Amino acid sequence: MTILRSLGRTLARVEGWFLVLFLGVMVVLAFTQVVLRNVFGSGLLWGDTLVRQMVMWAGFTGAAIAASQDRHISIDAITKFISERTRQATRTLTNLFAAVVCSFLARAAWTLLLSEQEHGGEIFLRIPQWVGLLIIPAGYCLLTIHFFLNSLESGLKAFGRDGKGA
Repeated sequence: MTILRSLGRTLARVEGWFLVLFLGVMVVLAFTQVVLRNVFGSGLLWGDTLVRQMVMWAGFTGAAIAASQDRHISIDAITKFISERTRQATRTLTNLFAAVVCSFLARAAWTLLLSEQEHGGEIFLRIPQWVGLLIIPAGYCLLTIHFFLNSLESGLKAFGRDGKGA
């Protein structure tokens, strides 16, 4: 389990670096657009489109980081009244369910990506539309991995193992 926990932390660290990169580029590009429009009366034709694409990339990356830290939206009113073991078992099931749902969404997003690749279309600067959509199946795959790892970890806690051994 230590190897899986280490893999999850490393993946979250890489996702964090990408999130910082995306947010940094978005801030610089948006600021540049404002200055160019207000001072020079023009802007980068592709600037707003790139910012919109990067919002989607940052959103999926942030969702993956939230999943890695087990900080996704949850309703915990009932869990305050149940035992720790039952709480961990419930967390195991909900994380496993979320992993399954995300895996189905990743498959559907992959189908969308292949369809977009087949039919063409460009975002800007001759970059194909499907390149911008890569984050959707990749993001759902990352979410699937994190939810599955969380499910394993909470499952071990529910059944009296802390996961520090194997």
